[in-house]
Amino acid sequence: MSADAQTGLDRARAVAAAIPERGLFAGTEWRIAPRAFPISPVLAAKLETLGPQLLAFYRACNLLYRFSVRGTLPRWIADYLDAGKPPALIEASRHNRFKAVVPRIIRPDILLQDTGTAAATQFKITELDSVPGGIGLTAWLNHTYSTLGAAVIGGARGMQDGFRQILCAESPTAGAIAQIVVSEEAATYRPEMDWIARQVTTEQLRVSAITPEELSLGDDTRPDVVYRFFELFDMANVPNSTALLDAACAGKTAVTPPFKPQLEEKMLFAFFWHTALKSFWRQELGEKVFAALQQVIPYTWILDPTPLPPHAVIPELGIHDWREMARFSQKQRELVIKISGFDANAWGARSVTVGHDVSAAEWAAAIEHALGSFPSKPYILQRFHRSRVTETEWADLERNQLQPMRGRARLCPYYFVTGDDARLGGVLATVCPQDKKILHGMTDAIMVPCAVTSPPPSAA
Repeated sequence: MSADAQTGLDRARAVAAAIPERGLFAGTEWRIAPRAFPISPVLAAKLETLGPQLLAFYRACNLLYRFSVRGTLPRWIADYLDAGKPPALIEASRHNRFKAVVPRIIRPDILLQDTGTAAATQFKITELDSVPGGIGLTAWLNHTYSTLGAAVIGGARGMQDGFRQILCAESPTAGAIAQIVVSEEAATYRPEMDWIARQVTTEQLRVSAITPEELSLGDDTRPDVVYRFFELFDMANVPNSTALLDAACAGKTAVTPPFKPQLEEKMLFAFFWHTALKSFWRQELGEKVFAALQQVIPYTWILDPTPLPPHAVIPELGIHDWREMARFSQKQRELVIKISGFDANAWGARSVTVGHDVSAAEWAAAIEHALGSFPSKPYILQRFHRSRVTETEWADLERNQLQPMRGRARLCPYYFVTGDDARLGGVLATVCPQDKKILHGMTDAIMVPCAVTSPPPSAA
């Protein structure tokens, strides 16, 4: 065994030994990499600037919905975003107290691309997650790999500091109490939330992770701030969630992410590409940010079965009816169908159909299912962008050897929003085996923090 391989195994053993006694994900393991995932200085710089751009996008989406409700913009925008939501939640989301509020943690799912030139766009954003898992995991990975000498993005405590700052921004009172409310549906993530709660607790801010049943909202017991780690579609199954919503509306407890289901819909990407809304986006984002996001947001459509006028065609596809896609060739089927949001199947890969990866019959069935689910559960169609293949390795500690792996990487940067700043706290890389079309956490995936590679020395 080479000295380099032995060093890699030693690093991986140190990572494995540092895993908290209670773990980070309940019943879940991942492959341990001997080194941080390297990204170029150019990509790292783009990820730094992406945070403020996505904050601007969220704020524009918030205005888009408000203007639609008000009648300044077409009503169909709000109708799409409200589809399938309980009236009480819709009403609460429009509360004047929340009118300018957006999620305080922004996490895009990013696929690296083959571009050929360093100046070209290097990635695509498949979706945004405003109630993201992996916060504690990424914080722990950054800390652990930093102790082994890696210059991880965000530094050893970037995630912890960012998380603490957003909680303090919601409740700046000294000695504030913050609680991370983790639902039963999200219980897999409870260990990582327990871990980060312990890490960010200080005399000025006491943080704990609790179940919804443990949440107390009495005058003497209510927390100052709640980090909502449950999905809004699941509120009927989350004890005390309605009482928490009432407390938020009354200004008694600050809650982030806010009770705004319209900001958690994947169809927001479809509005971004809608020709009739181009002037809105240019005005609210500015030309520079609008142009930058056009490079990274994939073209997206809402799968609405409403018949078109005889002379009309669907933009970019050149078809008159969505069902015509059933006759597309495999090459033409480089498209993805998935539910827009507000449903148990909206997270992970539960509702995803990759067109060129299934048979023509399965593709036709997916189209019919999506159209049949409208309007109560809208689906979207999105262009498929293949992630580039990367060469990496992981440590098989049972066999005492490093295993090479060709895989495709998904990057998840975590941005923490305070005021007008969206600061990058860390970047989690999930490297899945090359044959996987859908990239997400799995037992045969490598999960590792990102670090910037050193640029080559300048010529003398």
